[in-house]
Amino acid sequence: MGKKVTVVGAGFYGSTTAQRLAEYNVFDTVVLTDIVDGKAEGLALDLNQSRSIEGFETKVVGQTTGVDGSGYEAISGSDVVVITAGLPRKPGMSRMDLIEVNAKIVRSVAENVAKHAPEAVIIVVSNPLDEMTALTQLASQFPKNRVLGQAGMLDTARFTHFVAETLAVPVASVKTLTLGSHGDTMVPVPSRCTVDGKPLADLLPAEKIEELVVRTRNGGAEVVALLKTGSAYYAPSAAAARMAKAVAEDSGAVMPVCAWVDGEYGIEGVYLGVEAELGATGVRKVVETVLTDTELAGLKEAAEAVRAKQADVAAL
Repeated sequence: MGKKVTVVGAGFYGSTTAQRLAEYNVFDTVVLTDIVDGKAEGLALDLNQSRSIEGFETKVVGQTTGVDGSGYEAISGSDVVVITAGLPRKPGMSRMDLIEVNAKIVRSVAENVAKHAPEAVIIVVSNPLDEMTALTQLASQFPKNRVLGQAGMLDTARFTHFVAETLAVPVASVKTLTLGSHGDTMVPVPSRCTVDGKPLADLLPAEKIEELVVRTRNGGAEVVALLKTGSAYYAPSAAAARMAKAVAEDSGAVMPVCAWVDGEYGIEGVYLGVEAELGATGVRKVVETVLTDTELAGLKEAAEAVRAKQADVAAL
């Protein structure tokens, strides 16, 4: 093993991500950090006490960090750092409503990661996702391939669930894909959606597919409205943990993620939701897929929408 992964932020999202990463049993150490005194240490102790029951040897280390950067030495040598720090949405809030407060938090975290784990691959999950991924790269000054965001994995999983539920089929028989941004300009790709290899369009009318697309786009808000306090974390943490595992194992797995796009699909210089091959260096390459004219137009529209906001975030 010998691999080390850090999860910054020990809220529901961060602690569940740490649990999943530990239970994979592919890491030597999972470090969980938080600014609330003792919270990460307490969760780590609890997780470690589950090792004999679940049968994993990965050690979980909890560390309280300060706004002055104290405590971050615990993350040194990390191969992967997952940034979950920041405030979650409340009912009625959009992801963009979080931008200013979370920008300050994420910038500080990124600077501390660069200082203490300069060789790490960073996976960003803080909202608004596309903007926070761009900000993390600017603040860390890491090569763009070593900073990526978790969005498409989650949105695709939501789309898959809704299709499987609608057709009453096993989720394993459904393949879907979403690209674009994690938010209003999300681009579900119906042309790449199949059920047992059959095109989704052969199984559901266009208006029903569009209904599922809209539900997918609003998937996070639907959970937030039901919970009333906090936001989704089971599916998001599963997505982030799978990305971290692909990096740690240098697997070459192709996943929809928020990655730096520079020429692919005719789109230049922006962080955007695309399929990418993941390995030890982060994003090995963006994998272009065949899109319909409508889907490609949606992707280009998403790129321009997030480009403007990513430019704004540099000043925060």
